[in-house]
This record gives sequence, structure tokens and C-alpha cells, in this order.
Amino acid sequence: MTESTNTAATLESPTPVLSVGPVVLPTPGRAVDLEVRVSAPVTGSDLPVILLSHGQGYSNHLSSLNGYAPLANFWAAHGFVVIQPTHLSSRTLSLAPDTPGAPLYWRSRAEDMTRILDRLDVIEAAVPRLAGRLDRSRVAVAGHSMGGHTASLLLGARLTDPQDGTEANLTEPRIKAGVLLAAPGGGGDALTASVAESLPFLLTTDFSTMATPALVVVGDKDASAHLTVRGPDWHSDPYLLSPGRKSLLTLIDAEHGLGGVSGYDVAETTDENLERVSAVQRLTWAYLRTELYPEDSAWQAARDALSAEPSPLGRVESK
Repeated sequence: MTESTNTAATLESPTPVLSVGPVVLPTPGRAVDLEVRVSAPVTGSDLPVILLSHGQGYSNHLSSLNGYAPLANFWAAHGFVVIQPTHLSSRTLSLAPDTPGAPLYWRSRAEDMTRILDRLDVIEAAVPRLAGRLDRSRVAVAGHSMGGHTASLLLGARLTDPQDGTEANLTEPRIKAGVLLAAPGGGGDALTASVAESLPFLLTTDFSTMATPALVVVGDKDASAHLTVRGPDWHSDPYLLSPGRKSLLTLIDAEHGLGGVSGYDVAETTDENLERVSAVQRLTWAYLRTELYPEDSAWQAARDALSAEPSPLGRVESK
């Protein structure tokens, strides 16, 4: 498939997916080597890339390269190569609680994505039938919950490192677009007292520098009372407080799981809804298609289809 054919990819033409993991990237200085899963359509060339950052949650394995199959499989079946790292915060690693960066390893998470982009040659060589098929000029990042925080840093958001008081700038210029799914909002008095004490890096999140185009996806019932005192609107901050071209997808009656994006039949999903997951799949795919291929009208078509539904699952606004 040529680049021009890839540009015309549609939702009606899913392709079988090849998924390989773990691919191990030796990483000196990291607590353990970086492991990733790579999912790709079995055919096609000039394929755009999505880096997918997992959240935390209560399950042992969803927060790893083995999670988020509803998104990874869909995106790969429709023309993307999806690369999923196991961040140091994953329960699967069982790292000692005094490991530097614990418990959520916010800096290491973002650095994992930069390492992946630095090692695409290694990844291509390790995955059968992948060599020479990536379009490295078209890279996006997506993340759910804590993964959304990771994605926001790569897109340009900043914070003050509570360890040394310096500003952390982890912007990755090779990333051209992003999708933030139920991501954390601003800090300060929006946080619960326990989160402000235990996760102080969230206190100083600054979206005013997050200029890379992004789609922010939120649920209007996602109160996240363990994190914020503000309620569901908190998750819209990455859209409201950032500059540049942004879109906000608000899903009606959705909670933090957004219908079940972290895995199939996941017990911790409090709002399981197959139609909602399908909407997230289709709309995020369409958004990234148009951002990475501006001549592709997939995003406008998806927005029109959403608004034309008799009982729309959500609404979109843009700036």
C-alpha cells in the first residue's frame, strides 16, 4: 500500500493485525529494561505511529504493554502502528517502593516514549515484517488517565519537579498530535489533600505551554473523587487551559473508564458500554488521521456522524 493509499484508509476496511511483545530495549540507568508491545496491520507501508501510554488502575496487567487492547487493536487494524511500553509504574514489575521516581514515575514515563522514538530501528528489526514500513514523520501519542498526564508532558505541558524545584520540560517535537483520555487536570487547590501530599508533581501542572494539537476526551460523569475536589470538569483542563489547535470530546454518562477502553470485559470499568468504546475508537482514529494527514476529512466526517445520531453519545467542540 502506497502512502497515497494509506491516506485514504477508512473505517470500513479493517486489516488483520500482527502484535508482538515483549520487544526488549536495553536501557542502562533504568530500573529494568524497557519492554514494549508493537501492533501493526499485516499490510501497508508508510504507516503512521501511535505511542500509547497506559494508566494505573487496580488490575495487575492492564497497566502494562498487555493493556488497552480495544484501542491498540482498532488503531492497528485501521492503518497505525501502535507501540505500548510497560512503564516503571506498572504493577507487573513489582519494583521496590523506594525505587527512585516511585510510585508513578512521571518523568520516566515520558522518557520511555522518547527512548522508543530513538530506537525505532531496533523495534523495526525485532518485529517480523515491520522493517521499512514506518512513516517516522507522522507520530502521535495517546494516553489514558495517568497515561494522559504522560502524553500531556510530551505535547508540551510542564510542571515543577518537587524533588529539586526545577521546571520539567519533556516536550517531544517528533510527536505531531495527541489524544488525552480522562487525563488529570490542573493542580493547586483542585487536588484532594491526600493527592497533593502523596503525588506533589500534580500540584504544578501547567498546560499553557502545551501547544501541540490534541484531542481531549472526557466523561461527564468522571468525578475522580480520589484525585480532585472539582468533579468531572477537571478533566477538561488540558483543553481549556492550553493554546493552539485543540478539540474536546465530552462523552455523555461516561465515567473514568470511558466505556471500557483499558481492556475487554474489565471488572474495574464502572461504565461498561460497547457503543461508547466504539465511539472512542472511531473518533480518536478520525482525529489522528486528519491531524497527521490534513487532506483527510475523516475528523469532520466523524463529527458530523456523531451529531447526526438520534441520541448522540457525546459532543465535540474545538478551538
